[in-house]
Amino acid sequence: MKFKQRLKKLLAVSIPVLLVVGGATAWFVNRTPASPFDGQAAPRSADLVQRGEYVARASDCVACHSLPGHPAYAGGLEMPTPMGSIFATNITPDKETGIGAYSLADFDRAVRMGVARDGHRLYPAMPYPSYARLDDADVQALYAYFMEKVRPVRLASKESDIPWPLNMRWPLALWNVGFMPGEPYRADPSKDAMWNRGAYLVQAAGHCGACHTPRGIAMNEKGLDQRSGSFLSGAVINGWYAPSLRGDFNLGLARWSEEDIHRFLKTGRNQHGVVFGSMAEAFNNSTQFLTDTDLKAMAHYLKSLPGDPDRDGTPWKYETGPITSTSLGKGATSGARLYAAKCSFCHGVDGRGKAPWIPPLAGTASSLATESASSINVTLNSSQRVVANGVPDAYRMPAFREQLSDAQIADLLTFVRTSWGNKGGDITARDVEKIRKNTKASETGIVILPH
Repeated sequence: MKFKQRLKKLLAVSIPVLLVVGGATAWFVNRTPASPFDGQAAPRSADLVQRGEYVARASDCVACHSLPGHPAYAGGLEMPTPMGSIFATNITPDKETGIGAYSLADFDRAVRMGVARDGHRLYPAMPYPSYARLDDADVQALYAYFMEKVRPVRLASKESDIPWPLNMRWPLALWNVGFMPGEPYRADPSKDAMWNRGAYLVQAAGHCGACHTPRGIAMNEKGLDQRSGSFLSGAVINGWYAPSLRGDFNLGLARWSEEDIHRFLKTGRNQHGVVFGSMAEAFNNSTQFLTDTDLKAMAHYLKSLPGDPDRDGTPWKYETGPITSTSLGKGATSGARLYAAKCSFCHGVDGRGKAPWIPPLAGTASSLATESASSINVTLNSSQRVVANGVPDAYRMPAFREQLSDAQIADLLTFVRTSWGNKGGDITARDVEKIRKNTKASETGIVILPH
């Protein structure tokens, strides 16, 4: 009897509590977040549209929401995740399949809060945790550009292939509470205007952290601004290693001047390297179109971020390589022979390349990082062609996936990553096999909008 009485008392207390908590949770996850533009008409002046086009460039919207050879912003790009693939949506102003029926407030909720017009939550592959820092004026301008200048395309967006129950969207409302910034970017009064402009572009429109910041167990960026030492400290994403953008000597920008960074963002190359992988897309579609003032501001901000010697390790020093005119005899390793035959003509027997056209392999982040994704991926598949001012580059890394076996690529890259002072370490045939199975040779088509 005592047990039944206790059970009744427990149920009498717990059931109302569960109902209240459950109801509050349901209200929270299903509510429509407020926008500062609720009830407002959207201005669409020519100047605002032009500004919006620039913000779209800075935000690199076209890279994710377009496919080579297809209309800009019509969606379709496949984005692999650990749970399955999602597909970028149509964001042209088509009223049926795009965002043509969105009000300015609807658009704001999607861009800065990750909530679509019909109330469903967007996956954070859409970098709304970064776009949340956009100011109101840039959101207005972006909306004006998409509604007035982008051509509407009737094309239904593809559904994700993430299985149930992982495809449920309501938990993202709780995810946002833990991992979203609470407000748009606010200038730091202790810093100058150049630093603040650079911080705004890097953190908000540029969403650099989406690739260059490591992720936590909930797939959240571990830091959203300079207050976190993890912010922009390097990460692997979509088969590429995005290196540190902090003041790390080996894996970051300590050896780069502000002018080096500016030149890299403006021309796609400098004495330290050439854009490749995901950064080639960002350069082709975004950074080269920004003003020198903005690019220099970004460089100024990035150079202010300190490195972490404990994470970065002993500073790299160049060491004379093992390839000489007499070193490829009977005792030469397979990797040395392959490098001499396949790579040395462009990258040099000394691994120093031919700047600024052909990047060095000695002392680069991809050769020093323990993460080997970029080294393997670019060797297997090449990279998107670099297009500067509408002109494709003449020096392109070839794809070796049809020429070399997994074991040969492993030997070649082990040689590169352990020569000239590089300390990235050995690569196994199994490492190459994994990336070969999950990638394909780079597409030659590039989505470039008219300047």
